[in-house]
Amino acid sequence: MARHWFRPRDARDDRAAEGPALNPATWQRIADLVDLQRHASTLDFQRAGSAKAQLAGAHASRFRGRGMDYQESRAYQAGDDVRHMDWRVTARTGTAQIKLYQEERERPILLFLDLHPGMFFGTKGMLKSAAAARAAALIAWAAVERGDRLGAVLTNGAHCELPPRGGRQGALQFIRQVVAHTDPRAALDAAHATTSLDSGLARLCRVSRPGSQVFLIGDFAGIDAESGQLIHRLRRRNDVVALQIVDPIELAPPPPARYGVAIGSGRRVLDLRSAPARLAFQAHFDRHHRDVDELMRRHGVALSRLMTDQDIVRQVRQLLAGGIARPLAESLAA
Repeated sequence: MARHWFRPRDARDDRAAEGPALNPATWQRIADLVDLQRHASTLDFQRAGSAKAQLAGAHASRFRGRGMDYQESRAYQAGDDVRHMDWRVTARTGTAQIKLYQEERERPILLFLDLHPGMFFGTKGMLKSAAAARAAALIAWAAVERGDRLGAVLTNGAHCELPPRGGRQGALQFIRQVVAHTDPRAALDAAHATTSLDSGLARLCRVSRPGSQVFLIGDFAGIDAESGQLIHRLRRRNDVVALQIVDPIELAPPPPARYGVAIGSGRRVLDLRSAPARLAFQAHFDRHHRDVDELMRRHGVALSRLMTDQDIVRQVRQLLAGGIARPLAESLAA
């Protein structure tokens, strides 16, 4: 059945998307994300031993077939190509045996960015949205470095889908959309409340190809039981890594005071002067991080946390060092 990709939301032209009046800590420019290409060779997110070369079709498939690397022999079946007969095993066992090989195939990299209004928030370092943009761009350039095709699903009120595309042009196409979708001046529109994490994950499940490497990037503020089911569907067919963006205020409440908070177009006051209020504030984030950690662990998804007040390049390099074949649940206290 044919796969249909939705047309990406119209991006602003490059000059408008650069946003010269904004600090890079609030909105990453195209130039900022393109500059990250120089770090691509230092990142390694492939499973150990899976890469055979730096070209398309360079990853070992889970399926047996006619490839280049011998995998095993099995009993001959009607219709098998006799050119692949294993004569030595046949002579030893007395029954006809045929060689099977490890197929090689492309391994698309699929990036998912959840850019709901809460991602346009930050107390130290940079906004969560800016940190997510840098992490995503780093992975995009690493994909280009290794010869993998890059696709994406971005959601911040509407879904933007980019079909997998190889080479530098694929990364640049993705970066332009990231810059357009992380514009904080348009981030808090009321329309952004119409989509959810689950709707984005459902779209991701429909467009992902089996065997892809999927990166989920966001703070997972809307995670729930349905999210777990959707992530489980993704994990059954793909390798999935979750990168949770965390602001320092989620680890410890700010000093006792009254704080003005913008929620969409409205304004509220967060009163943290009392000890019970500060305890409730901390309990909320502790519960959220615990829920995210347990859900990812239950479904076998590697989880890493990126702090907005620390260098994103260094964090991504450390978290992905040595591959991502095993879960990487980190302690929030670390």
